[in-house]
Amino acid sequence: MSNFQERGHEKHEELIRQANAALAEKSAAVQDDPYRLRYHLMPPAGWMNDPNGLIFYKGAYHAFYQHYPYESAWGPMHWGHAVSRDLVNWEHLPVALAPSEPYDAGDSGGYGCWSGSAVDDNGVLTLIYTGHVDGRTPVEVQCLATSTDGVTFRKPENNPVIAGPPQEGGFGFRDPKVWQHDGVWYMVIGYGKDGNGQALMYTSPDLREWRYLGVAADSDGTMGDMWECPDLFPLGDEHALIFSPMNMGATKTMVMIGKLDHENGRFEPRFAERLDYGFDFYAPQTFVDGNGRRLLLSWMNIWGARMPEQERGWMGAFTLPRELTLAADGTLRMTPAAELRALRGEHRGFAGVLVAAGDEVSLPGVHGDALELIAVFDTRQAGGAAEFGLKLRCSADGAEHTKVAYAMADRTLRVDRTLAGAGDAGVCEVQLEPLPDGRLKLQIFLDRSSVELFVGDGVRTVTNRIYPAPDSLGVKLFASGGACLLESLDVWRLAGETP
Repeated sequence: MSNFQERGHEKHEELIRQANAALAEKSAAVQDDPYRLRYHLMPPAGWMNDPNGLIFYKGAYHAFYQHYPYESAWGPMHWGHAVSRDLVNWEHLPVALAPSEPYDAGDSGGYGCWSGSAVDDNGVLTLIYTGHVDGRTPVEVQCLATSTDGVTFRKPENNPVIAGPPQEGGFGFRDPKVWQHDGVWYMVIGYGKDGNGQALMYTSPDLREWRYLGVAADSDGTMGDMWECPDLFPLGDEHALIFSPMNMGATKTMVMIGKLDHENGRFEPRFAERLDYGFDFYAPQTFVDGNGRRLLLSWMNIWGARMPEQERGWMGAFTLPRELTLAADGTLRMTPAAELRALRGEHRGFAGVLVAAGDEVSLPGVHGDALELIAVFDTRQAGGAAEFGLKLRCSADGAEHTKVAYAMADRTLRVDRTLAGAGDAGVCEVQLEPLPDGRLKLQIFLDRSSVELFVGDGVRTVTNRIYPAPDSLGVKLFASGGACLLESLDVWRLAGETP
């Protein structure tokens, strides 16, 4: 190792030490905040956004993330780091990366170790990330950092390993996602050209020398002008490409299903759709665990939103881990990881509850800020309600609540957080196919300041942050325009404490 490289590593170590000291000083003050989630991964303090470097490595799940440890606002990006043995209980490890080199650190403006991925390179945990420095040309380059202990990372002397985009005039060049196929490393990078988002493809024999293959996939003119955080991976007998398009209105994340030709680096989709229909789902990343499951975590916030927890010294959280599969009909399913059942505590079950038109029904013992609910409504029975569903996190007077409503006329499920408390209001919606057997199944995870909704065993998902008062704990059934029949409802109190 050269003296220059050793000095660079010492500088990086000192910046990591300073970041960890700042977190140690700030973390105690945020723990009692009622917006802190009970069983989701959050930063110990400071800012969190994109999941990075998700990997199952040496028997443990590692989740890195975009992180600013000094404030609860976006700043020079570091990589936070947490580890879990079971996807339920997470332990925060020391900050993994800090901006320390000319290719990832600057004097002002935006800079840092931006998003990327992680691979196991013959036992060496290797992070591949974007070095971003405003005012430099090029602004974004691709870099490595390696670790033999899974905790302490070194940036090699030959960084950056990709020194700039393949052509001039593009928009963005970031968020490398790397995988290995038949002994060859592949990378997709988010890019934009001529107003259309793209995913670029590279290959390498050793993670150090990269060759540009071409545009793996691009927008048809309707899917944003730059694709952030692309992730291309096998799923069933096909491949999936997920990405978060910039400047595509309400759509935060897309998924395409199709075929990938590794030889020419071209991905041919057969369909594209939104991956999640809520307000707060961005920059998801997937990985494969030791059992071959394709798992996903996503940032459970969105740029530009009001984030009330910022005033309390922290910001950001991840969704629950979700498993991705292809159904027999070739459509995507996204379901909660099976390990989450370990959170289940006290159970209450109900069957055959008839809700009359205009009524709101509270069930005994069903209340709380950390719950799992599985509700099945039978639309073939009873009085033909025009709209029905649940109200969650209800205040005693009913003035505050989050409404989950299904409208029969247009087969649309809506989540209305207009009266959900602090934070942004709004209604998000998803139109469903005709209900199989006339039954609507909703699986809902409540966790203090979040609601994650899975429709029909993962056919659709809706993810939102809400900020109700701590004592708004009620759950109610409702129906309008006729009666509805709740065929069954299972409710569990969820026990979990995430640091």
